Amino acid sequence: MAASELYTKFARVWVPDAEEVWKSAELTKNYNNGDSSLQLMLEDGTNIEHKLDPKTKNLPHLRNPDILVGENDLTALSYLHEPAVLHNLKVRFIDSKLIYTYCGIVLVAINPYESLPIYGSDIINAYSGQNMGDMDPHIFAVAEEAYKQMARDERNQSIIVSGESGAGKTVSAKYAMRYFATVSGSASETNVEEKVLASNPIMEAIGNAKTTRNDNSSRFGKYIEIGFDKRYRIIGANMRTYLLEKSRVVFQADEERNYHIFYQLCASAHLPELKALKLSSADDFLFTKQGRNPVIDGVDDAKELSNTRNAFTLLGINESYQMGLFQVLAAILHLGNVEVKDRDSDSSVIPPSNQHLMAFCDLVGVTYQDMSHWLCHKKLKTATETYIKTIPRLQATNARDALAKHIYAKLFNWIVEHVNKSLHATQKQHSFIGVLDIYGFETFEINSFEQFCINYANEKLQQQFNMHVFKLEQEEYMREQIPWTLIDFYDNQPCINLIESKMGILDLLDEECKMPKGSDDSWAQKLYNTHLKTCSLFEKPRMSNKAFIIQHFADKVEYQCDGFLAKNKDTVNEEQINVLKASKFDLLIELFQGEEKATSPSGAVPGGRTRLSIKPEKTRAAHSSKEHKKTVGCQFRNSLQLLMETLNATTPHYVRCIKPNDLKFPFTFDPKRAVQQLRACGVLETIRISAAGFPSRWTYQEFFSRYRVLMKQKDVLADRKMTCRNVLEKLVEDQDKYQFGKTKIFFRAGQVAYLEKLRADKLRVACIRIQKTIRCWLARKKYLRKKNAAITLQRFTRGYQARCLAKFMRRTQAATTIQKFQRMYMERKRYRQKQAAALAMQTILRAYMARQKYRRLLREHKALLIQKHVRGWLARQWYKRSLHAIVYLQCCTRRMGARRQLKKLKIEARSVEHFKKLNIGMENKIMQLQRKIDEQNKDSRVVSERLNSLESSHAVESERMRTELTRLRGAEEEAKNNANRVNTLLEELERLKKELHTTQKEKKTIEDWAQKYRDEMEKMVAELKEQNGLLKNEKNDLNRMLKEQSQQLTEKMTRALAEETQQLESDLNEERSRYQNLLTEHLRLEEKYDDLKEEITLSVNVPKPGHRRTDSTHSSNESECTYNSEFAESEESSRATEDVTRGMDTSLTLKLQKRVTELEQEKQSLRNELENKEDQFQRARARDDVEHKKARGAELEYESLKRQELESENKKLKHNLAEMRQSLLGNAGAGTGAPGSPAYKVLLDQLNSSCEELDVRKEEVLILRSQLVSQKEAMQHKDEKETMTDPVHHVEDVSKLKDSGEIKQAYIGLKDTNRLLESQLQSQRRSYDNEVEVLRGELQSVKEENNRQQQLLAQNLQLPPEARIEASLQHEITRLTNENLDLMEQLEKQDKTIRKLKKQLKVFSKKIGEMGAGQIEGQVSPGQMVDEPIHPVNIPRREKDFQGMLEYKKEDELKLVKNLILELKPRGVAVNLIPGLPAYILFMCLRHADYVNDDQKVRTLLTSTINSIKKILKKRGDDFETVSFWLSNTCRFLHCLKQYSGDDSFMKHNSPKQNEHCLSNFDLAEYRQVLSDLAIQIYQQLIKCMENILQPMIVSGMLEHETIQGVSGVKPTGLRKRTSSIADEGTYTLDSILRQLSAFHSIMCQHGTDPELIKQVVKQQFYIIGAVTLNNLLLRKDMCSWSKGMQIRYNVSQLEEWLRDKSLMVCGAKETLEPLIQAAQLLQVKKKTDEDAEAICSMCLALSTAQIVKVLNLYTPVNEFEERVSVTFIRTIQTRLRDRCETPQLLMDTKMIYPVTFPFNPSSLALETIQIPSSLNLSFLTRV
Repeated sequence: MAASELYTKFARVWVPDAEEVWKSAELTKNYNNGDSSLQLMLEDGTNIEHKLDPKTKNLPHLRNPDILVGENDLTALSYLHEPAVLHNLKVRFIDSKLIYTYCGIVLVAINPYESLPIYGSDIINAYSGQNMGDMDPHIFAVAEEAYKQMARDERNQSIIVSGESGAGKTVSAKYAMRYFATVSGSASETNVEEKVLASNPIMEAIGNAKTTRNDNSSRFGKYIEIGFDKRYRIIGANMRTYLLEKSRVVFQADEERNYHIFYQLCASAHLPELKALKLSSADDFLFTKQGRNPVIDGVDDAKELSNTRNAFTLLGINESYQMGLFQVLAAILHLGNVEVKDRDSDSSVIPPSNQHLMAFCDLVGVTYQDMSHWLCHKKLKTATETYIKTIPRLQATNARDALAKHIYAKLFNWIVEHVNKSLHATQKQHSFIGVLDIYGFETFEINSFEQFCINYANEKLQQQFNMHVFKLEQEEYMREQIPWTLIDFYDNQPCINLIESKMGILDLLDEECKMPKGSDDSWAQKLYNTHLKTCSLFEKPRMSNKAFIIQHFADKVEYQCDGFLAKNKDTVNEEQINVLKASKFDLLIELFQGEEKATSPSGAVPGGRTRLSIKPEKTRAAHSSKEHKKTVGCQFRNSLQLLMETLNATTPHYVRCIKPNDLKFPFTFDPKRAVQQLRACGVLETIRISAAGFPSRWTYQEFFSRYRVLMKQKDVLADRKMTCRNVLEKLVEDQDKYQFGKTKIFFRAGQVAYLEKLRADKLRVACIRIQKTIRCWLARKKYLRKKNAAITLQRFTRGYQARCLAKFMRRTQAATTIQKFQRMYMERKRYRQKQAAALAMQTILRAYMARQKYRRLLREHKALLIQKHVRGWLARQWYKRSLHAIVYLQCCTRRMGARRQLKKLKIEARSVEHFKKLNIGMENKIMQLQRKIDEQNKDSRVVSERLNSLESSHAVESERMRTELTRLRGAEEEAKNNANRVNTLLEELERLKKELHTTQKEKKTIEDWAQKYRDEMEKMVAELKEQNGLLKNEKNDLNRMLKEQSQQLTEKMTRALAEETQQLESDLNEERSRYQNLLTEHLRLEEKYDDLKEEITLSVNVPKPGHRRTDSTHSSNESECTYNSEFAESEESSRATEDVTRGMDTSLTLKLQKRVTELEQEKQSLRNELENKEDQFQRARARDDVEHKKARGAELEYESLKRQELESENKKLKHNLAEMRQSLLGNAGAGTGAPGSPAYKVLLDQLNSSCEELDVRKEEVLILRSQLVSQKEAMQHKDEKETMTDPVHHVEDVSKLKDSGEIKQAYIGLKDTNRLLESQLQSQRRSYDNEVEVLRGELQSVKEENNRQQQLLAQNLQLPPEARIEASLQHEITRLTNENLDLMEQLEKQDKTIRKLKKQLKVFSKKIGEMGAGQIEGQVSPGQMVDEPIHPVNIPRREKDFQGMLEYKKEDELKLVKNLILELKPRGVAVNLIPGLPAYILFMCLRHADYVNDDQKVRTLLTSTINSIKKILKKRGDDFETVSFWLSNTCRFLHCLKQYSGDDSFMKHNSPKQNEHCLSNFDLAEYRQVLSDLAIQIYQQLIKCMENILQPMIVSGMLEHETIQGVSGVKPTGLRKRTSSIADEGTYTLDSILRQLSAFHSIMCQHGTDPELIKQVVKQQFYIIGAVTLNNLLLRKDMCSWSKGMQIRYNVSQLEEWLRDKSLMVCGAKETLEPLIQAAQLLQVKKKTDEDAEAICSMCLALSTAQIVKVLNLYTPVNEFEERVSVTFIRTIQTRLRDRCETPQLLMDTKMIYPVTFPFNPSSLALETIQIPSSLNLSFLTRV
């Protein structure tokens, strides 16, 4: 294929990059031959120009289609090259969180640096038995492949785990061993698999350490051989170790640690048993503090020491040895703290009383002086003398460190040796699987001897790997008969020769170590001289003369020569070893028992001073001169050669561990580091070898299914091979690009991508055509719909417009008329308003002017009056003032004259003459004056009276005048005010006019505001109304919410109650499950005990004559008794067995007995707990029974009375019968019993008279009852009066009555009548309540029927008339049909009644005839002859009734068990006889034993039955039919024991005859429990048998087979071929599963299994189907696609349809498939937006978060049109599901068995009707 066809525009390629190693780019321009560059665009949108190499013109690597990205197998990629491998691993690791990937035969494991839930026992069970290509890549898949090939090919296997430090080698090897231990189990009870796993913590403690790259790095290599026996069960193991890093004991780099065991001891130094070690913190010892990081995050060293000690104990290393090991380890730590000081330049000394040296000597049991001396001295030997020489401080320190390393290495080897002893197989090993955990290729800045040995080992392993891959490729080509062409691959044999050949690097190193003055420099020069010019793989660094470079298969590595010789020699001071050998410490002596003398190969070191010269013995010198220790390099080469021989003799399986980054970040991928390791581990070499040939391989059927779209109909032939050949010849012109094999088509690299491109183009063209057609159809449909809609719119619009025009014209004319009349009306109204206004104004104005004139005239009149009165008042006032003034003037004048006269008189009086003159006439004068005074006083009094009257009148007048004045003044003021008021009124009028104008304006404004306010108010009202409506709605909502809340509260309470009930049910189920699991474990131990017993018996093989007999106390019902049968062993054989057993492993027997005892105790405790619960239930039921019995007391009394009445009636009837017989015998003759005969008439007369007599008797009884009641009331009334006075006298009076006996009887009858009436009242009340309940139920049903009728009526009313008529007719037909069926049922009942009555009549007629034909024999006394005539009576013979029992003899018990259980064929019984016949026969035999009260017979029968059932199930336990048959019969036997136990709770459904058959002497409740346990065991065995049959069908039928053909396309699968999804002859399909389920169901139905039990079995079947299918779906990336989800949903629907056909939808089986259904839905729903995430979270409730995320990670598009699930979407799902409370378990437990219950199912079959067929050979049974 030309490059121009592939490198076209939009093609994607890989270009080199400095940071990401490879970057993806897209061509923006087609490439043409001869172009020197490519125009590319990177993923970030950057355009670049990629220059091609002008010499090679190599184009960049093409990128695989997205559909192939993320494949399980790298060889499935179409383009096999480095960037494709790196990208595929990155996508799987980062996006899908998948750490395992196949690369051909190699499993690539990337360390996630995070704990993943993919190593549990459920995952192990899921991978067990599966093909390697069927499941997703996993370490368990490699282990299963090795285990399967070991068993299939009878060839030993090896799993080679390699990788650099921190890549996860140790963990991978550990999981592989765990898989073998779990799958294979142990061949003995010594728990070898646990010991194999227990070796891991020990080896990790002493051989693992923390490095900068790994917290638990293995510092040694190990190869563990796990041995298996012929049954492929683990019997032992053996471990080989390689190249322990001893230098770590004395030195650690920064951020590193010593071996874990040292830190574990330091962390546990506080323990009492470790106090003697004198340890402290790890920071106090030199050997543990150099790395300055003594703690590992998340690791508890003290707890790890506890685990290590437990592992030691499990492996048989007792406590004393453990303390000895810890003592040696503590001594090493103390030795590291021994400080050596300089004495001078050539000598050193240890200060005396060094605490750490003293602690070292105490711990190892040596003397302080010897050890301190030889730490600072050394012994040099020559041919003649031995010298003791001091050594400088540096050499002494190195010697101390060498001693510490040597002790630790010896301790390490001792532990490995004892671990191997503990794991050594006690029996012959048949095969083994080796697990090699060895260091990967290493290159550091400074590489030394350790890195050289490691890389040497990897060179050997890589060579073996290349040869194996090449061999597999060659075998594949030859098997498919493809022409084999030699593939050129890298052969690293030259590099291996450089290292290990003669005069190679190791030989030169050993030779240099033997030289007396050998050094690293001289060795380097030898290397340069030997290999620099002769070998191209060996180079010398430019700037160094002490280093060399080797070109390894992975990379060039530069090694520093410093330290090579010292590490290769690995010498230690011999005298120090001798001091240790002289120790008193036994363990230390044991460590150095086989110690070789580690003498230095060199002689004396020049420059030293001789302290002492000693003459050695010649023989010792000669012996020591010949004996040399092997170098480390030589030892490593030999052990590596042995390892390669072992690996070459096995079938290897490769696991390459990759370290994704150096920072230990979880799920972080560093492309540079990954590429380095891929190159180093050989993965890319595998890819290169595969790519050199035909890497892509398809079967013909897969190719046809995938590329069917590229074929035309005429190309499809019946022969698939020829079809594929013809199509390929058309599609690919170059025939060298493919080859046709026998079963496969082989393609060159890139051809699958080309075919995928053709397929995608074809599908794209088809999609475009489909889209074009559909879009055309949709567009035309849309156009026609729019056209019709437009026409309709136009029609309606034009009609609407016409109607609008007509309406407008009518409205215009109407408006003109309305306007005319409106205008006329308005004008007339306006005129009338103006006229009325004018008249009103004139009237108002004229009235106003008249009122003004009247007011003016009134004011003038009032003014004249006021003036008149005012002028009169003024005149009177003036007169009064004038008069007052005149009187005043007169008074003043008269006073003045009187004063002058008085003066004159005074002057005259002063003279005597005057006085005399005066006196002469004074007396007269006085008299006159006195008279005058009296007169004047009299006048004065009159005047004063007058004055007083005048004053009073004046005062009245003045008051009157004052009042008038005030009034006038007020009138004046009023007049003034009126005048002012007129002015004011005028002003007011003007102001009012202004105000009127203003008011009008304001009115207008107010009207506007009012209008606005009205509008606002209307708006506000509307808003208020709306708000009111909202409030009402809110109120309704609140009411609804309240109702909903109340309903929710009720539902919540109901739900809580249901949850509590469910919780109680789940607890009960858990108890049942635990109890049933204990029963299973007990049964397993019993079987194992029986197997061991049989093996012991067979091993003894000493047959004894006579009857073999043994006890069976080991059975489940051992509490009862033992039985003797022909199946038991003899006592003599038991004794012989016991004698042999004593010589065998008694601990095993003791352990079994102890385990059995514990299980029995647990069983007994569970049984006691169950009995307690049953007792509680029985007590509660007893209380109910007591109440029920109280209620039934009256009924019983009533029954007694009824019985008395019936007895009396029976006597009467007997008398009548005697008369009838007499009449019949008296008229004996022909036709006696015929209808119409005299006998018949007499019979009818007698019957009629008997009925009448019966009625009369009933009436009499009722009358008597009423009289008794009245008498009782009278007596009670009388008793109330007389009881307190004299009760004794009353009793005596009663006894003295004449008819005292009758009264007593009446009194007793009265009491009975009272009780009877009470019972009748209660019965009537109960019947009334029952009738009320029945009526309520009928009322409710009538209401429901009414509602249903109303709903139907409402639905019918909504329908169109034709459908309404059809629905009403249908309804009427249904109603009539139901009525018809009811009438038919009634008719059938009546027919049955008529037939029954006819049968009874025939029986009666027959009996009458027999009685008439018989004769009565007997003697009659003379009295009888005289008193009454004799009637001869016929006495017929009564047939013996069968009581439903079977009698057998004790010696026939074995025959009964043998014929009925052991040799019975279920198929014949199930087909020909009634279901459960053996159970019925056994119970009938048991009934007879109970009837005869033979307890021994009951025990032996039950015991033999149970043990025989166990024996037949053990013998044929894998036959579903047998197990189902005995499960059914065991349950039926259990139900019979319950039904006929006599317990009221089990007798409710029995007939009276069945109640008579109840057991009478024995309570078999304990045996019912034993039978229930047996039924549980049989049920679990049935489930296991069913699971074994279904297991191979489930994955193939539910997942792999394409029920809907052509939906899912087949993708390339690479080297690991999965099972084909095309239905071949041997492939299981869904129909196979359904047929098998139907077979199970039909077998159980034939055997009469209880329906409830069948439902539980079906539920368990569907759980197994769903769990296995879901588990495989979660472990298979190729199954997680949209099309597969549709296939699964279709398959599930077929299973549901099967349930409907079998009427099993309510058994809970469908619910068990809910996780699978939701997983299928998850594969089909959209997975992009947050809404999709929410929908997924709400949909997948039955799936756990881990399962949902796993499915999303595994989702793989099958076609290019599908899209992968983004990481962001998966994180969104995880965030939403974060709050879920669930178990982190990924897979479902396929071994889980629902706890089984056996609901009581009584049988209606009468025991007396059972017939025993002769085919059962049970003729020795006698019917009783």
